[in-house]
Amino acid sequence: MQIKPFEDRVLIDPEEVEESKSKGGIILPDTAKEKPRRGRVVEVGTDEDLAEKIKVGDKIVYAKFSGDEVEFEDKKYLVISRSDILAVVK
Repeated sequence: MQIKPFEDRVLIDPEEVEESKSKGGIILPDTAKEKPRRGRVVEVGTDEDLAEKIKVGDKIVYAKFSGDEVEFEDKKYLVISRSDILAVVK
């Protein structure tokens, strides 16, 4: 990975929204659904305390309207602050 976040920020690979069907068989596009707020940690910033708690590969839950989307090598990532991390999924 070529992106290294600074300080207390974390680079996240967010979960993708999957297309689904309603009970009546109507296809619901991803724009009609709430985006998941979970993702996999790709890189951790330079904060030593944060690096002890969050590791690369951890799955986390983050706040609803948090972070900034960045695109790198045709893939979209999310850079979020430490305060936007709500939980680590074990």
